[in-house]
This record gives sequence, C-alpha cells and structure tokens, in this order.
Amino acid sequence: MKEFTPALFLSLKNYSKDQFVKDLISGIIVAIIALPLSIALALASGVGPEEGLYTAIVAGFVISFFGGSKVQIAGPTAAFATIVAGVVAKSGMEGLAVATVLAGIMLILMGLLHMGSMIKFIPGTITTGFTAGIAVTIVIGQIKDFLGLTFTHSPVETMEKVEAIAESIGTLNPTALMVGLVALAILVICPRFLKRVPPSLIAVVVTAAMVQLMDLPVNTIGDLYTISSSLPTFHMPNLSFSLVQSVLPDAFTIAILAAIESLLSAVVADEMIGGRHNSNMELIAQGLGNTASALFGGIPATGAIARTAANINNGGRSPIAGMVHAVVLLIVLVLLMPYAALIPMPCIAAILLIVAYNMSGWRTVVKTIKTAPKSDIAVLILTFALTVIFDLVVAIAVGLGLACLLFMKRMADVSDIKEWEYVEITDDEQGRFKPVPDHVMVYEITGPMFFGSADKIPTISNRNGTKRVLVLRFRAVPAVDSTAMNGIMRLVEECKHENIQVVFSHVNAQPMDVFMHSGLYDSVGEEFFQPNIDAALAKAETL
Repeated sequence: MKEFTPALFLSLKNYSKDQFVKDLISGIIVAIIALPLSIALALASGVGPEEGLYTAIVAGFVISFFGGSKVQIAGPTAAFATIVAGVVAKSGMEGLAVATVLAGIMLILMGLLHMGSMIKFIPGTITTGFTAGIAVTIVIGQIKDFLGLTFTHSPVETMEKVEAIAESIGTLNPTALMVGLVALAILVICPRFLKRVPPSLIAVVVTAAMVQLMDLPVNTIGDLYTISSSLPTFHMPNLSFSLVQSVLPDAFTIAILAAIESLLSAVVADEMIGGRHNSNMELIAQGLGNTASALFGGIPATGAIARTAANINNGGRSPIAGMVHAVVLLIVLVLLMPYAALIPMPCIAAILLIVAYNMSGWRTVVKTIKTAPKSDIAVLILTFALTVIFDLVVAIAVGLGLACLLFMKRMADVSDIKEWEYVEITDDEQGRFKPVPDHVMVYEITGPMFFGSADKIPTISNRNGTKRVLVLRFRAVPAVDSTAMNGIMRLVEECKHENIQVVFSHVNAQPMDVFMHSGLYDSVGEEFFQPNIDAALAKAETL
C-alpha cells in the first residue's frame, strides 16, 4: 500500500525542528499571497469572496494532508473560473456543489485505477490551447470592472460579455480606470524591487486606501457582495437525477482540468526540488479535497503552480507548509474578512489580468506556431477558439477527437508493406546479401497495423503457379489490432486457396498474443513461426 501513502507521512519520518520553522514561515507567506488571489478568483467564478477562502482553507488543507507531492499548494485557480461561472449561472451553487462532488469522485477513481500516468496522453497542443483560451476569457471577464462599465444585464458566456462591453463602452468610469491602472502598475513594477512582499497585497492596500481616503466613486467588493466572516459549514447538496444529468459534463471537465493542472504543477515542483511525486495519490487527494470543498461551501480546487513555486522558494519542503497556509487563511477569514469589503473592484480586475497573462503561455503558443507541424497548430488554434467561443467541454472533446484522428493518420502514414527480393545480413564487417529463392515472396511490414493501415494488407495471386511460399516479416510491427488481424487472416486464407504456405518471421510479443487469441497461430502451425528472417528463408527453401 506504499503507493497510496500520502507524502505527509513519508515526510515526517526524518522531519526536524528546523524544517518545521521553514515550513511555518513558508506557509504564512503563501497564505498572504493566496488571500487576494482566492478572493479575486472567487469573484471571477461568479461566487462570493468568502467562497474563495473556503476553498483555499478546506481543499488546501485536505490536499496537503493526503497529497502525493511534498510541496504542492492547492486552492482555487484561474482554470476553473469560466466553467464555474457557467455552472453557477445555469444551476446555482447547488449545481456547482453536485458537479464538484462528482468531479471529486471521478478523481478518486482515477487515482485508484492508477490513471495518474495517463495524463501524458493529453497532447500538449490541447493543454496549451485551452490554457490560452481560459486566459482570454478571464481578460474579457475583467474588462467591465477594470473600466468601471455599467451593464444592462448580466451576461454569462464570453461572447455575450464581448457584446455587452461593446454596448456599454459609453459608461466608462475614468476614476475606476485610474484605480485599475495604479493596481496594474504596482503588480508589474513591485516584483522587480520587492521580492518578499506579494505585489497583489500591496495593490490591494494602496488602492483601498486611495478609494477610502479620497472618497472615489469606484465600486468595492462591499458595494456588490455581502461579506461573511463565518466559518465554513457542512452542507449536503440536494441530489436529483435531473441535476446530476445536467451537471455531469461540467463535472467531467472539472475532473480533467483538476487532474491536468495538479499533475503539471507537481511535475514543475519536482523539477524545482529534485523530488518525485506520487501521481495516483495526488489524484486521490485532489478528489478528496474537491469533495470536501464542495460540502463546505467552496468551489473546485487544484494544484496552483504559482503558489507552489512560492512555497518552494520560501523553504517549504513538506505538506506541513500547505496545512499552515490553510490555517492562516482560516484565521484571516474569522478576524479580517470584513476588511475585504474595502477592496476596489478595478484592483481585483487588475490582479486577474496579471493572473491571465501569467497563465496564458503565450511564448509557448508562439513557439508552437513557429515550429510545430501544421496539424498540431490546427489542434491548438481550434482548441483555443472553441474555449473562447463556446466552453471547455466542447474544446476538450473536439480537440481530443481531432488530435486522435491526426495521430491515427500519422501512424497509418508510417505503416507500410512492401515486397523485396533480398535481405542484407550484417553479421560480419563487410556484410553479405542472401538472395530470395524464386518460389518465395517476402513482404516487409513496418509500423503498427491497425484499422487505419489495414487497407495496406495486399491481396495475393499465385503468379502463374511459380510461388509456393510467402514470408511475412513482422520485425518492425509493434502492435496489431482486430481489424488488421482480420486482414492478415484474409491474406492467409487467400494463400491457402492459391496453395501458398505463409511463414511468419520475427513476430513481436503483442502481435503474437493477438495471433494466439485469434486462433491464427494454431491455424498456421507453430513450425511456420520463425524467430528471424534467416530461419524463415531457410524454412521456405524446404517447402
């Protein structure tokens, strides 16, 4: 059961007082960083500011306690903002809770089924495309508050927000824009001079002071939301078949996003500390954390790369740091949450604009467009466009479908079957050629034989009765599927009809297993399966 042992228990074996002090300090610093981000991301997700803190507290603690990474910090992230806002608008907080619990169950099952390593089968072009798309949707979603616009209605979809921005551009509030630009300048400039103090915290304090002391006509969180400092309480959502059916696609998207982002963050963390995370345990922890978050009033959570990197840079080396970060945020919730009402909305928008910029991966997008094959570029652009125009469910489904089709085409293109007349043997320095007997045909098969390349399996004619043996060289065939298997069996039957004996050369493990299960091995006969081309040609000469 070691593979399902949380990293916390492994870390405590050689835990020291010095490391506890480092984890304590790192946890406090990360909590300060997470505070404005959690509030901002909650507002971007269409929920109240306290829901962001509930998520960082509950999910952050549970995921650190049970996680497979020593340094992962979890909480609300920008990747979920659009999908969460859509679920809340469509099905309310009850629907979001059900979707998040379902996603949590999916994540737990993924971990128990050892699917942690399968995340590598999601093409990089898809993750790059939808990450950039999410960044654009976040930017569009913050234009209203950054410019101080007044909407006549509350749009949900990204393209509806674009239309609303165009219609209400005349309501621009210059004062709100000024506050947003000040916050943006602080977020951009401060990191160059102040390495230890989170720039988002400075931006929040400065802009809140500006608005209050100068009595500026700018909306604050308190103007738009009711601030609660109460502790998160347990609430079991009212389950119904229609609600589950409605939010199931969203739950799947949440689970996939949580898995991708958390494992990508864990990989980045491994590179920074020279460690190695347990991907399956991390998925289980993500499932437990998201389920707990939903049951205590939070929103979806996952591993946050920026907060994880901050934890590492400040000395955190065990899950204790992540647990301390959650406890500090709990104290802030109880004692300081009313002060969140003073934070200006343009400052929140500016923080999210920086978050969107940092997560956009635009350099990766540019590099991919410059260097990748056209098919990969098409997948990236399509995924990006669908994420912005529609939603992540459509983008991931279509992107994966297109990527699979392109992969199958590539595999089919590299698969080949050709006849040759001799083979070069390289068992001495000079090499020598061994001719193929006149009554023998040799077919060299290259690449995976599956339904995409099965049509390349030829038909056979006896060529005026001069051919008595067909050697099929399978050395370069790593795999065979049922469609190709049927084509090979058809070829063998044609050869029998033409009085041609088939001899197989160098059949690899997977194709051999398929041959045995299909009955082809017994039908052809063990003696006609030879280990290499020399043995196959020697056998052919006797026939």
